[in-house]
Amino acid sequence: MPRPLWAGAISFGLVTIPVKIVSATEDHDVHFHRVHLADMGRVRTRKVCELDDQVVSQDEIGKGYEIAKDQTVPVTDEELEQMPLPTAKAIEIAAFVDSDTIDPVRISDSYYLAADGQVAAKPYTLLRRALERSSKVAVAKFAWHGRERLGLLRIWEGAIVLHSMKWPDEVRNPEELAPREVEVGEEEIEQALQLAERMTIEDLSGFHDEYREALEDIIAAKAEGKPLPAPAEDGKQEKGEVVDLMAALNASVKAAKESRGEDGESATVHEMRPSKKTAAPAKKTAASKKSTASKKPAKKTAAKKRSAS
Repeated sequence: MPRPLWAGAISFGLVTIPVKIVSATEDHDVHFHRVHLADMGRVRTRKVCELDDQVVSQDEIGKGYEIAKDQTVPVTDEELEQMPLPTAKAIEIAAFVDSDTIDPVRISDSYYLAADGQVAAKPYTLLRRALERSSKVAVAKFAWHGRERLGLLRIWEGAIVLHSMKWPDEVRNPEELAPREVEVGEEEIEQALQLAERMTIEDLSGFHDEYREALEDIIAAKAEGKPLPAPAEDGKQEKGEVVDLMAALNASVKAAKESRGEDGESATVHEMRPSKKTAAPAKKTAASKKSTASKKPAKKTAAKKRSAS
């Protein structure tokens, strides 16, 4: 079992559930050291006091808040731990909401909550089964790493999971990022839905980090003095190239069908029929031709009158 990151309790009304927080994810990234290229010596960060220009050890470093220029107030870890907050050592459930009302953009890190001791087994199981039978998730508040946080409790694979969430005022408004309104045809939407259907899978277990694998191949080749792997071909479109949306969707659906061993010929979608708005200019042209034809006899009659005179 991974090392617990925090120990406290879930507060659920008058029910107290002793728990430990365990990280739900693992870091598999390849980490680099900063080195001096001339001799490969490690380059380390030195913590220096800007007043006396002396290197400071970790036990000499604390927290401080600048309330004005040249005036900083020290704050100790003990003072933070003793703040009069009910969430100081508890994950306090404040409410329950429908799970589909939580926007994923608000969810941050994820942790498992492990029952801490035999006394926690029954209330832990009670809360787990209550959440399993409902479509709701629990919204909680807890204090961690020097600040109060908003959390989300849900069940996954029989364990209670704690998701750290952003406060409402921490989520930026995306309205200014949305593109201007453009007209999208119904057949384009249907084709996009067909593509999504063809690309639907049952689980994500087949995904893996190809970047990390390629990076590990490069490191292994350099360590063994072998040539580096050949770079992958760049299949990106050139900047500024105009994309035919329907053609791209057709090609995408065809490729998705072929990857599943299906007949790709049926993926072709014909061009959209002109809408009434598109056909309007043609009617206008026909009307103008009719008008022109009716004016020609008038010119001929005028010519006859001049010859007669």
